[in-house]
Amino acid sequence: MNAPEVLKPLKTWSHLAARRRKPSEYEIVSTNLHFSTDNPDAPFELDPNFDMAQWFKRYRNASPLQHPDWNAFRDPDEMVYRTYNLQQDGQETYVFGLFDQFSSRGHDAMLERTWAGSLARLYTPSRYLFHTLQMASAYLCQMAPASTISNCATYQTADSLRWLTHTAYRTKELSKTFGDIGFGADERRYWEQDSAWQGWRELVERALVAWDWAESFTAFSLVIRPAVEETLLRGLGEAARHNGDTLLGLLTDAQLQDAQRHRRWAAALTRMALEQPADREANREVLAGWVAKWEPLADAAMAAYCGALPDMANGAQRAQAATREFRLGLGL
Repeated sequence: MNAPEVLKPLKTWSHLAARRRKPSEYEIVSTNLHFSTDNPDAPFELDPNFDMAQWFKRYRNASPLQHPDWNAFRDPDEMVYRTYNLQQDGQETYVFGLFDQFSSRGHDAMLERTWAGSLARLYTPSRYLFHTLQMASAYLCQMAPASTISNCATYQTADSLRWLTHTAYRTKELSKTFGDIGFGADERRYWEQDSAWQGWRELVERALVAWDWAESFTAFSLVIRPAVEETLLRGLGEAARHNGDTLLGLLTDAQLQDAQRHRRWAAALTRMALEQPADREANREVLAGWVAKWEPLADAAMAAYCGALPDMANGAQRAQAATREFRLGLGL
């Protein structure tokens, strides 16, 4: 009787062994973490027909956007929880340093009342929009077919919450100087009724029920987020500087740093889908179809919002052109 073969111990995790080098911290803590992708017919190793399993099979596994190995995706920034907290702790220190410094200088008391009215209408209601970005990223975190994608969505969720928190903080500050303009009281009315917001509201409310993981990614990461960044961040920041509101301009600059990281990973995932030879043309058609579906609603939202911004000549056209340039750079 032959002696049993003694297996040689692996030096690292089996799914990282082929790289023939020591895996990085990012690879160790980020890759191949989704147990629900192990068995496509029973995502949760339970009854394959219970509601949650059916949901994942329909809206993740059967997505028209396909790739043989989504786990091969890598975040260009190789962000992990530890480094995210280090980086964003610094970001928050900077932002709250801005708040403290401008507050000590009496910044809000130096704002024109007409601009304060614009802030009440066009800035502080943005917390509703930022919350929809947060919800969409959280949904993508749950539904993405690879943990490296889910991780990017998780950090993006946290960034959206930070943007919302910054807005809420400024809302309270502004209410102390302009107590009769409606800060902290009228935001929901503006969000639900004001013409400047109705394009955004229609766009995000429809996109939040795009259940397919890849369509949700396309709608928010390739269409909606770029539109928000070019209008509510870049455009509003520019208008703020024109009206003596340096604080808001610096705040939106800081938020745009997060947005650039969001675009990097979204671009990397899109290129991955378009570079797979077997699925390239089919995936291009799928992505182009979704962009064509959501782009007109985004254009209308940008036009209505920029039309209400003071001192923003051709704001909508510039914002729309910038979002198209982003997608064109991805081959869409």
